[in-house]
Amino acid sequence: MTRAKIALQRGRKKRLEQGHPWVYASEIDKMEGTAEPGGLVDVVSHQGRYLATGYWNPKSQITVRIISFKPLEAMDAAFFHERFQQAKEHRSRFVPDQDCRLVYGEADFLPGLTVDRFNDVLVIQLLTLGMDIHRDAIIEALIEVFEPRGIYERSDVGVRQLEGLEKRTGVLYGECPAILEIEENGLKLEVDIVEGQKTGYFYDQRENRASIAPLMKGWGLRSGIKRMPKPAEAGSASAETTGELVPVNANGKEVTFPYWDGATVLECFAHTGSFTLHACKYGAKKVTCLDISEHAIDTARRNVERNGFTDRVQFVVTDAFDYLRLQTKGLEERLERSRAGTDTSKPISGGGQTWDVVILDPPAFAKTKNAVAGAVRGYKDINLHGMKLVNEGGYLVTASCSYHMRPDLFLETIQEAASDAGKLLRLVEWRAAGKDHPQLLGVTEGHYLKFAIFEVRSK
Repeated sequence: MTRAKIALQRGRKKRLEQGHPWVYASEIDKMEGTAEPGGLVDVVSHQGRYLATGYWNPKSQITVRIISFKPLEAMDAAFFHERFQQAKEHRSRFVPDQDCRLVYGEADFLPGLTVDRFNDVLVIQLLTLGMDIHRDAIIEALIEVFEPRGIYERSDVGVRQLEGLEKRTGVLYGECPAILEIEENGLKLEVDIVEGQKTGYFYDQRENRASIAPLMKGWGLRSGIKRMPKPAEAGSASAETTGELVPVNANGKEVTFPYWDGATVLECFAHTGSFTLHACKYGAKKVTCLDISEHAIDTARRNVERNGFTDRVQFVVTDAFDYLRLQTKGLEERLERSRAGTDTSKPISGGGQTWDVVILDPPAFAKTKNAVAGAVRGYKDINLHGMKLVNEGGYLVTASCSYHMRPDLFLETIQEAASDAGKLLRLVEWRAAGKDHPQLLGVTEGHYLKFAIFEVRSK
């Protein structure tokens, strides 16, 4: 039987030849032959030249999703086995942790499929009709390549409706406990694969979380603490000092708190506390862990406990926008009160706290193009107030996972916030998603995560 062909229009953009895996309905001239929705079709140029093979769905604006740039017989278990083996080899080379994203859709040449590993359980999302109708072959190949204890489906995302599919969740294979413990950068974390966001955890910030390590130490001198020779014990016949260097405060007393040189840190939009855990691991003195969700903070609290950081973390359940504004207002009131001639009888608000490092990792503010203007206002607001609360010479760690918030617009928005706040920012680090989220060059849709570390100074 001859496979159906999708012929492209003469004047359409040549993204496909450049490796882009999507063919839009507006690019198609005609279809020759017939194919079941979700089935394979060959894509040809207006001259009839073979370009690629993909699966098609006439209900979707992305009508064809490319899975091969060479002729392909079938999307069977052998096909998925080969692609999963390639994905496994990539992670084995670049990702030190067992727990990670194993399959990242288009970037692993499997558009519409996401697979995350949590301990010995795989969580999958089937986002498209073309993947959904091949679930049996996918499960068979996953079991062969990764040998999981269980496979759980989290296809409860709105994009399935655009494909004419209903949301689905549940156990597909084996044993799938709702709560699993994973390890990231040497830290233990609890993941809820049933009720947690997306597949249960956000692996894309793994390397970014580790990148905050240099920010967490070197703050003791600001508090007047210096390393000085340890005095000999009273009555000792030895010299006046032991030669051992110990931290000593401005009053000459030895400081025994082990994290005396650590940063004070605020993490907003903390979710389950991943940046908080890394801050503590790398030596932070005190961390404020904030999220609007009490459920998320409860999980963060358990994560902090299981890593032994309880004595250094304060948890706050509130709206991050409101909290940042409150602290900024209090800071401005305290500065005003310090000026000569100010009426000190006027009460001040409960805010005014500042930190050495402020971390902002919000959810996506712009999920569509129409939401970009509102997203810009949101990102500017939190970054403006966030940088005002950074101690002089401290650091603002900020991120955006909104694809429609392009990198240049994100930086422009932060620059405008800095101008309004009277701050000078020095870019220390600029990052994207981790190595278990590889990016196909030319496929900008996969370049969604922006992550930056700025040194903050006053003008």
